Amino acid sequence: MIRRLAYAAMSVALSFSAYSVQAQDDAPAQTLFTNVHVFDGVNEARIENASVLIEGNLIKAVSTEAIDAPNATVIDGGGRTLTPGFIDNHVHLMLPGPTLPSMEANSTWEDLAISGVASAEMYLMQGFTTVRDAGGQNGGLQRAINSGTVIGPRIYPSAAFLGSRGGHADFANYTSPVGESSNFSRLNMAQEVDNAADMHKFARNNFRMGASQLKYMQSGGVVSAFDPWQLLAGSQSELDAVVQVASEYGSYVMAHSYRKEAIMNALESGVMSIEHGFEFDCEISALMAEKGAYITTNLTAFDPNLFDIPAIRDVPASLRKAQSATAAFGNYLDNMRECPARRGHHTDCVGTVEACNIQIAYEKHLANEFFGPYTSLVALTSIGGEIAALTGDFMNPYPEGKLGVIEEGAYADLLLLDGNPLEDFSVVGTGDQWFGADPRPESPETIQLIMKDGVIYKNTLN
Repeated sequence: MIRRLAYAAMSVALSFSAYSVQAQDDAPAQTLFTNVHVFDGVNEARIENASVLIEGNLIKAVSTEAIDAPNATVIDGGGRTLTPGFIDNHVHLMLPGPTLPSMEANSTWEDLAISGVASAEMYLMQGFTTVRDAGGQNGGLQRAINSGTVIGPRIYPSAAFLGSRGGHADFANYTSPVGESSNFSRLNMAQEVDNAADMHKFARNNFRMGASQLKYMQSGGVVSAFDPWQLLAGSQSELDAVVQVASEYGSYVMAHSYRKEAIMNALESGVMSIEHGFEFDCEISALMAEKGAYITTNLTAFDPNLFDIPAIRDVPASLRKAQSATAAFGNYLDNMRECPARRGHHTDCVGTVEACNIQIAYEKHLANEFFGPYTSLVALTSIGGEIAALTGDFMNPYPEGKLGVIEEGAYADLLLLDGNPLEDFSVVGTGDQWFGADPRPESPETIQLIMKDGVIYKNTLN
């Protein structure tokens, strides 16, 4: 009997010891950044000589005092700047170009998917740990990235563009009959919506297909085939319907809106994110503040070389539209400086991976030229995190922590920059030329470390 009790006690002790070892092995991995100056995404002053502890995929501590973490992997930042991972609020990973008609007529799902995979990795290597896809992408690429099958940023998909016949979401061939399916509609990349019932059907289907928010094409465009940029597309009932569906899911609507009338109507109807918003003025800014809304604008639209873009220069209708649009949008920059709104970073590239790499760097450059380093950094980080949070409690695909900030409990999405971006913005990976620029490197040399979700994807410190 004594031998049995002794054996039982020994078994319990061994089991407890094994459990303790296993529990220690199961503890989340820790990474400790030391000797870094932290731009937290919000405050203009950096936190000097700080340490940041990562546990698992979240930030556990930020301190100017030494952090005791004996089991952590230590990374000495060497006085470099630690920033949140960048957020691009308007990308099109599944639109490789060269034109919308060619993609509609000549692209298979394999062509589009391969481009999406390559684009996703490129965005991550340019420092973007989160992107919001502004139309054309369902949930498949996001799932592949989340599972580790492919490499890329966090993705907030919008699924199919929603818009009217002849509007900015109409990518069908010129001779396509009314009501006929197209390549893009079959792949749920764009859907023709001409009444409230259509909007209910396709908007709900977008959430079914993996969208975290909805994209509505309220205005026309410049390089698109059928729509003048001045178009006020869709009825009030359709606008109300898309906002209603988003509200059913606890999420929100982003609207492609150029004209002031379109922007004001969208905001009054409950749209929370204005895309482009080129006729922005102080009245719009005041209404945005009242509604708690955001705006994201591709600053390349104000580039003096805009008319050299082949898709504009070589298409007479697009050239006329671009010329009239440039004249109408001339006050945007002054109005945004006078009456600033909550503005997120926005590249809006449709094209090859190489071309988008160049455009991304140029968009960063223009942001600094127009608004300065601090405002540009906030647009790249915490504002994007606030926009991501608009997806609510149950449609947000990444609900565990904040994005775009360095604070306790936020996601461990971080960049280590070789320099101070508040003094030399080029360290974020800028380029001062768009068309005609040389191909850019796979990743900017000055972005020396890229961490997403607690995992390091680039480290050139050694």
